[in-house]
Amino acid sequence: MVVVRWYLRYGLPYRDVEELLAERGIDSGSRDLYRWVQRFTPLLIDAARPRRHVPG
Repeated sequence: MVVVRWYLRYGLPYRDVEELLAERGIDSGSRDLYRWVQRFTPLLIDAARPRRHVPG
């Protein structure tokens, strides 16, 4: 999720995110990152959406 957040928040290309992961010892390809972005972006959007609270 952190990787997807980096990609969405900072507009980093997949290759740069891949390098950041490699620095942390995680070996993944740009295809993996693409799949993660496709899968987890809707979850992050839902989590960031403000909730309506019903008074009373």
